[in-house]
Amino acid sequence: MIIVDTALQQRASERNPIRVGMIGAGFMARGIALQIATAVPGMRVAAIASRRIEQAAHAYIAAGEGAPEECHRQDALEAAIAAGRPAITSDARLVASAEGIDAIIEVTGAIESAASCVLEAISHRKHVILMNAELDGTIGPILKRKADEAGVIITNADGDQPGVMMNLARFVRGIGVRPVLIGNIKGLHDPYRNPTTQEGFAKKWGQKPSMVTSFADGTKISFEQAIVANATGMRVAKRGMHGPTVPAGTPIDKVVELFPLRDLLEGPGIVDYVVGAAPAPGVFVLGTIDHPAQRQYLSLYKLGEGPLYCFYTPYHLCHFEVPTTVARAVLFRDAALAPLGAPVVEVITAAKRELRAGEVLDGLGGYMTYGLAENAVIVRRENLLPIGLAEGCRLLRDIPKDGVITRTHVELPPGRLADCLRKEQDLAFTPAIAA
Repeated sequence: MIIVDTALQQRASERNPIRVGMIGAGFMARGIALQIATAVPGMRVAAIASRRIEQAAHAYIAAGEGAPEECHRQDALEAAIAAGRPAITSDARLVASAEGIDAIIEVTGAIESAASCVLEAISHRKHVILMNAELDGTIGPILKRKADEAGVIITNADGDQPGVMMNLARFVRGIGVRPVLIGNIKGLHDPYRNPTTQEGFAKKWGQKPSMVTSFADGTKISFEQAIVANATGMRVAKRGMHGPTVPAGTPIDKVVELFPLRDLLEGPGIVDYVVGAAPAPGVFVLGTIDHPAQRQYLSLYKLGEGPLYCFYTPYHLCHFEVPTTVARAVLFRDAALAPLGAPVVEVITAAKRELRAGEVLDGLGGYMTYGLAENAVIVRRENLLPIGLAEGCRLLRDIPKDGVITRTHVELPPGRLADCLRKEQDLAFTPAIAA
């Protein structure tokens, strides 16, 4: 999106920066605040909300913005924003509803609290940028419908792998090649990892053990591929995806033959991943083109003889690219990644260990469950439990290790907004059948 830098420079020269409110102040949020403060003219972080308000203050200070103003009332927050003073609060609803905020970035990775903030922002006509594939993969379609009705953009973020995959897929489609697989490259996949096994890695990088566990156990990549499927109409070829493992460092263009050609060329294409390939942690797209002359050109340009051609991006830069997503939404009304409509792929709940009736399920990246990508029509038919709603559910029966959990196997906690939105989504959409 090369035009974005010019548009942002124009906003800077007009002294009219895009004003961003950020929900969350953890590892990734601090990176976003630093990036906007040091490298993005024409944009500023106007306010940060965090339940631990000292983390919000630290994000501003680490970005070189000085000590922020602590605000506990709407009028105080809006006065600080209007005056251009960095502002922090422990009440995310204040940021989501504040006058003077053009867009919010939701970067908590939570579902219940994030759903509330996103609805608040949409109702106040603010664009929403999600660094939250979990929320999108659970109730993204209904949130997108509400954003459309309000006339605002909701989008997942560029920089994180789903956004980078969509950029690459749009490029491939734009040169006349039909994407048939949109893929992720992983270095590790072990569904039985837990916060204890991942504690050392998490501590090294200043991240939460549960978040790191969700990367390792396959839950995160399931959500990432699900939201790409929902943005493209693609499907998964089988429950959990193919996910082949190759020797470390195997070039990504050498793994084409590991995916059944029929899965790729029949129907709308698939989302999937590879473990061990290089360049990691990049993304790739396999595409095809029928025109013989164009195939000859692609051969000349060293992409091979076909029928599949491999395109890849060798990295994803997470927080570095989030401001570009903000600018695309605010200045061009362009979403990096958003559901097309009805869900196509969802993430269901599987047991990491033998579970007993009466146990209460823990959260994403915990000790009890992991996520698997599954086609939405099967999720509906088999009444499978979305893992985004699993936390806090009480089991009504024993579940064997690796068994999938249905809605009839659990009792939901009372009064959750996410459950209400999910019910609304289920009533509003018939799952898309990717044939």
